[in-house]
Amino acid sequence: MSDTDLDPNELKMFSFKVWSYKMGEQVAMLVHLGDRLGLYQAMADKGPMTSQDVADATELHERFVREWLMGQAAAGLIDHPESGVFELSEIQAAVLAAEDTSINFSAGAFRGGFEPALLDAIADSFKTGIGITYQQQGRAAAAGLARMTGVRSRLELTSVILPGLDGVVAKLEAGARVLDIGCGAGVTLACIAEAYPNTTCVGYDPSANAIELARDEAAQKGLDNCEFVVAGAEDIPANADFDLVLCFDCLHDMPRPDKAATAIRRAIADDGTWLIKDIRSTGDFEKDKRNPLLALFYGFSVASCLQSAMSEPDGLGLGTLGLHPEVAENLVKDSGFSQIETHDFDDAANLYYEVRV
Repeated sequence: MSDTDLDPNELKMFSFKVWSYKMGEQVAMLVHLGDRLGLYQAMADKGPMTSQDVADATELHERFVREWLMGQAAAGLIDHPESGVFELSEIQAAVLAAEDTSINFSAGAFRGGFEPALLDAIADSFKTGIGITYQQQGRAAAAGLARMTGVRSRLELTSVILPGLDGVVAKLEAGARVLDIGCGAGVTLACIAEAYPNTTCVGYDPSANAIELARDEAAQKGLDNCEFVVAGAEDIPANADFDLVLCFDCLHDMPRPDKAATAIRRAIADDGTWLIKDIRSTGDFEKDKRNPLLALFYGFSVASCLQSAMSEPDGLGLGTLGLHPEVAENLVKDSGFSQIETHDFDDAANLYYEVRV
């Protein structure tokens, strides 16, 4: 079939849709550079600036800065009120520059693209059925994930999320034992260790890259009440003495979340709390299509989450959207827990499950 046999308007519109995703790829690279080079931060709260102003503030070459500014203005990510002048509005700064103060900061999620070797490994997984682990995805993946998910932990974990659980804060203040499984780069656990100095914190993650970053995080903050271990969920000692167990954005990544849940049941105290944070999903694709970012989540899954979930031959392969409420309830009850309460903490991407024996 040749183009002449097709509706020219439909062909044009579909071609535009495909190229718009290519444009997204290029704009994503520009966002990564803006974050990496401090361009957004240099423009925040500064009002109108010329390309030379921005170049001077960042000690970068004006010609490259000017092209970046034009591209960002074309994408509608910064303002271009008049010829030669650019400005980062308060809204734009909250999303692109304010990592320490804005729950809506997003620029840290942009990594600049995939290394060819990683893309080759992802392609191979389609042939073999075996995905790549987070460790194999490299240090950049661990660091990028921490920046993408860590904002909410830093800004809302101790002020909104933990106070929303029954009796947890009182235990942490008095001195509790906390276990963070799939702790990644340690942002969440470090927040708890810093806020509750009487509490002892342990983080497990099978990725040595992530654990190295987590140890750096703890060292930079001078935290002596937390430690990080290269280990998986199934390696947890069956002590039955952890007061709080966390699984943040990781159960759907595990090859065997069922075995992880069983291990957690053996490790948690009888009056302990297991807090699960996982992606919002209904399990019904037609309902989930209402989410305008649904394709983004499936992209995350193919590139990362499903890769990890299928990295062992007997992996259950939940993937990014696989731990919806029904699956979560069955998982925790099959492992010996009797209570699960779903919390909506106004997190557009995630739900929180408070699980008890």
